[in-house]
Amino acid sequence: MSEKPHFPVFLDLSEKKVIVVGAGTIAKRRIRTLAEFTYDLTVIAPEVNSELKLMEEAGKIKILRKHYERDDLYGADMVIAAASDKKINNDIHAACKCLGIPVNVPDDRTKCDFFFPGLVKYGDMVAAVSSGGKSRKESNKLLELIGGWMKAIQEKSYVSSERREQEL
Repeated sequence: MSEKPHFPVFLDLSEKKVIVVGAGTIAKRRIRTLAEFTYDLTVIAPEVNSELKLMEEAGKIKILRKHYERDDLYGADMVIAAASDKKINNDIHAACKCLGIPVNVPDDRTKCDFFFPGLVKYGDMVAAVSSGGKSRKESNKLLELIGGWMKAIQEKSYVSSERREQEL
């Protein structure tokens, strides 16, 4: 049986508790993305870099400077297991499955309840493209095109609304 494509969903994460375990390169990409969509983003890592410290100072994220413990997951609505230790990621995955928490383990597709698509934002519009990690180059080209269309639509709408105001 062939693999079915993933169903695209736009979730309202604004009031959801999202936890990211880890602060490496992949974790930081996820953190940057998620910080635009939730007010309750917690990063769990014993050490973080200056970029994450600045995000914490700006109130975009909360950082628990410690090693992960299973109790950290209680109350979470979504978890990203992006620690550098696969054993920790496996434990997070197992705990989330038991607790019914959607989890993403970036370095293991088989342990992902959801995937991060490529995103483009312009104003209030958000578009997402995913190829399931199989055609990243084509996905990025499509995102560029969509971003251009979004910008053109926003600018056209702005010009139209200005004209309407002038006519009144």
